[in-house]
Amino acid sequence: MHACFGIESVLAVSLIPRFPRMTDDMARSALLSFVNSKCCYGNRAAGELLIQELKPQTFYRYRLKTFNETRVCEWTFEPYTSKSQLNSGITIHDSLFFRLISFLFQECHKCHGWGRYKCSGCHGGGRMRCVVCNGARKAKHLKYQKRCQVCSGTGRKRCNTCSGRGNKTCSTCQGMKKLLHFIQLIITWKNNVYEFISEQQLSFPRDLLSNAMGENVLKDENTLVYPLVDFPNAEISLASQRAIAEHHGPLTSTSRILRQVYQSRPFET
Repeated sequence: MHACFGIESVLAVSLIPRFPRMTDDMARSALLSFVNSKCCYGNRAAGELLIQELKPQTFYRYRLKTFNETRVCEWTFEPYTSKSQLNSGITIHDSLFFRLISFLFQECHKCHGWGRYKCSGCHGGGRMRCVVCNGARKAKHLKYQKRCQVCSGTGRKRCNTCSGRGNKTCSTCQGMKKLLHFIQLIITWKNNVYEFISEQQLSFPRDLLSNAMGENVLKDENTLVYPLVDFPNAEISLASQRAIAEHHGPLTSTSRILRQVYQSRPFET
């Protein structure tokens, strides 16, 4: 399994964003599109609205992605079925598991090597008191019926938990009686994302700002990236320092940083 970032380093495209000029027709079309997406909104006001002035505003979004790896060793066990288990050892899904060469065979601690255990419902008897007649053998709630039809007048019926066997297959060893104990190395990969948007004077929904498309003015990717210095927007420079500090401290103490990438994009509203 490979890291999600390629090896690249791109820096300084242009600090002057190039956005198409917003016209009255474009603004009206966007407003009508929003109104039509709502089931109960009327479009008359949006169609007849007189647009007096359009004031463009530019803001920046800084996003830092840190791809890190965490490794943990721990003892675990599984039912011992065959010797082929000793040669298998890698499973890949959300995390990566390696089975280390350290094995220990023991009888199952749940069933003490029997492969089965006593049913807790009937306590090993295979039969339980009838819940309809409560063991009285007669159905008292029916006026013209004397013998309980559920238990056939015996007062007891087969246990539904163990199907009348009195015991159940051990869920820990799955009836194999033995457990294979081994040391497992768990490798977890995670992509940590820090995002900052300079939008103090804007009242846009946060998710729209996060998903907005803009033009990259700065992008860098390396094992470790550095904070921005002398960026035209001071808030972005401070955000980059804060983001790198937040990712570097906690992550390096418990894991290894494999890759970092940051992007700075301007947007116009």
